[in-house]
This record gives sequence, structure tokens and C-alpha cells, in this order.
Amino acid sequence: MRKILLFVTVFALLILHSCNDSNRKETSTSDIELISAQQVHEAINNEDSLQLVDVRSQEEYKVSHLKGAQNICIDNDDFDKKVKSLDKNKPIYVYCKKGSQSAKAAEKLKKLGFTKVYDLDGGIRSWEEKKLELENYNLPIP
Repeated sequence: MRKILLFVTVFALLILHSCNDSNRKETSTSDIELISAQQVHEAINNEDSLQLVDVRSQEEYKVSHLKGAQNICIDNDDFDKKVKSLDKNKPIYVYCKKGSQSAKAAEKLKKLGFTKVYDLDGGIRSWEEKKLELENYNLPIP
């Protein structure tokens, strides 16, 4: 009986381990680069046709956003439709409030075929901490 229990336990652990490995491969971020606020700032100043996307809600976007950013909220049902107007072969920079929503958006963009995706590490909060320029800055985002 102990041998059967041991076998079942080892078998279950192997299955769980293999599922975790395959899951990591499916959500690989090898072509998504997490970059600093300073790197995004330099890209904004040096690239002519920068694709910069604020993936927060429209209300958050209205409070403040990065200069030249367009608002395409990751939580809206029309996210996929709206990003189709962007060039999949040009680099795209995404950001949110702290970084979790932009990570979700970056993964979605990769699945939609975008070749180079940059994600602002720490979101707009990291931008604010560096005291970099914002548009429509009214109040801090709670």
C-alpha cells in the first residue's frame, strides 16, 4: 500500500511540475522588455513615430498621462479592436498605474502579433518619482 501511495504522490508531483513548466513557456515574456522611466523618456524624445499606449481607464488618463500617449484601456472589451490600428512591426510602449495592467496588456499585444513590446517598469508612478513631464497633471492618482 505504501508503494502505491508513494507512486501516486511522485506521479502527481511530476504532472504538476510539467504543467508549471509548460505554463511558463506559454506566458513567456522573451520579447517583452521591462524598461525604466528614463528609457521611455529617452525613447519619447528620440523616436519620431512612437507608439505609446496608456492602458489605464479613461478617467485615470484624464488626470495625467505621458506626453503623446493614446489611451486604450486593457479592461475595455474593444482593446483588441483598437490596437489593430497600430503598426505591429513598430515598437510599442505600454504603461499603467503601477505595472500590473501593462504587463497584462504587453502579453496580449504579443499574442496579437506585435513584434517588439516595451513595458514601463513601475508604471506612471515610477515616472512621477523621477519627476518627468506629464500632460494634464491635475491630482495624484490615489
